[in-house]
Parts: sequence; structure tokens; C-alpha cells
Amino acid sequence: MRFPYTFTDQMGHSITLPQLPQRIVSLVPSQTELLFDLGLEDRIVGLTKFCIHPKEKVKQKTIIGGTKNFKQEVIDELQPDLIIGNKEENYEEGIAQLQGKYPVWMSDIYTLEDSLQMINQLGQLTGTEAKAEELTQGIAAGFGQLQPFQTTIPTAYFIWRGPYMAVGSDNFIDHMLQRCGFSNIFADQSRYPEVSPEQLQAAAPKLILLSSEPYPFQEKHFAEFREMCPEAVIKVVDGEMFSWYGSRLLKAPEYLQCVIKEVGEESN
Repeated sequence: MRFPYTFTDQMGHSITLPQLPQRIVSLVPSQTELLFDLGLEDRIVGLTKFCIHPKEKVKQKTIIGGTKNFKQEVIDELQPDLIIGNKEENYEEGIAQLQGKYPVWMSDIYTLEDSLQMINQLGQLTGTEAKAEELTQGIAAGFGQLQPFQTTIPTAYFIWRGPYMAVGSDNFIDHMLQRCGFSNIFADQSRYPEVSPEQLQAAAPKLILLSSEPYPFQEKHFAEFREMCPEAVIKVVDGEMFSWYGSRLLKAPEYLQCVIKEVGEESN
């Protein structure tokens, strides 16, 4: 690839890079892990406080704030020549401010196919096409072998408590539930709806999945859901495996297959 080169991101924005980027800031945890797995450790200069993988390597990088509140002055000090963000995880105002000063490439992820496209495009952006192709082929192969739940099971997936917030449609987690064969009872609502106890009771899910993130659900929360839905199977699941759309997807099929198997055993 010859530089300068113009790239179009997943939101339709065009950015022109004069040369291969050497100072990258990542604003999204799952994409930060991907950049490390693409072999870009020496070129990553900044990331968010929520970027926790790979554990030892992220500790050596500058923290630029959270995904929803960037410290613009810290980013300015880093002088990035590429910033990687995401439509859902980041906030429009902060991204717009950064776009006025730096090349900002944005992902917009709803499906596994979107994720694979994002990985390959970041490979092009950073000159790591071969590694990106290796990752996408591995991910596609893994999901190709995933055996979904054999019968439809009405499912609620919760990401927050106080108020309860569930997963609706138009997001990556809903797509992953579909891949598992779990029928999202709140798919008629967009994004992440607030759900009252009465609404949950009326929806009568047979399976309730409590995510480990962003709210840290634990088994101690089972009782309150069991009171609302005494017939439901209730499980805490690894939120990263359902919502991280970078290289962690290599590990997701094996984990999801275990969840499907356990649900089958507990439903009988």
C-alpha cells in the first residue's frame, strides 16, 4: 500500500494518512486488545482506563480517561497520528473534537461480519494485513463450528441493575444471542431498554443471563431474579465473550458452546 492513502471507516468517514501510523490511541477496550494482537504494541501510545487486556502490556501505556470522557489535553500531549474509536462506546461530542485535530477511524459493530470487516480494515490501516487475515479466518472457523441451542428458548440478557437494563435489538450482544440459538425476549425494543420487574414477569423468560460487565452480576443476585421468574434458568456469563468484538472472538465460540451445553443440561 502506498501512502498517502485515504481510508473510509464503518461510519462512512474518510481519513487520509500521510504514512503508516506510528502513534496510535485506542478509545475502545476490545479494539485495544486487537491492536496488541496485531503486533502493534510499540505503536500504541494511549488507551482508556477500561482497556484491561492484555493485562501486563496495557499498564505500560498512557491512560487518556474513559470511553465516554476523554482527557483531550492528555491526547494532545501524545500527538497521535491515528485514533481508533467506536460509535456506540464513545461519545459524539468528544469524537467530533478529536476529528478536528487528528485522523479518527470509527467502527460501527452490530454483527460478526461487521467485526471481521473491522479487523481486516484495521490491518490495512496499520500495515498488519497478514495478521488480521489470520485472526479473521480463525474467528470465522470457530463460529462456523458453533452448535446453537436446539430449541428456541426465550432469553433475557441483563447488563445493569438499579435500574434493570436488558439487551434489546440493534447491538452486538443480541447478534451473539442469536448465534447461540437464544431468543431475545426484548428484541422488539431497541438498544438497552430499562425493564421493570413487572415487565420481566410478563415476558416470562425461560433463561436469564446476567452479564459480568458492565454491572458485575454475581450469584448473589440470583434470588431477586428467581423471585420474579421462578421457572427460569439463571446464569452469570462472561460479558466479554458476548460483547467484545475484537480478537477475543477467537476464544468466544468455545466459551459460548459451554454456555449452550450448560443451559441444555439445566433446562431438562
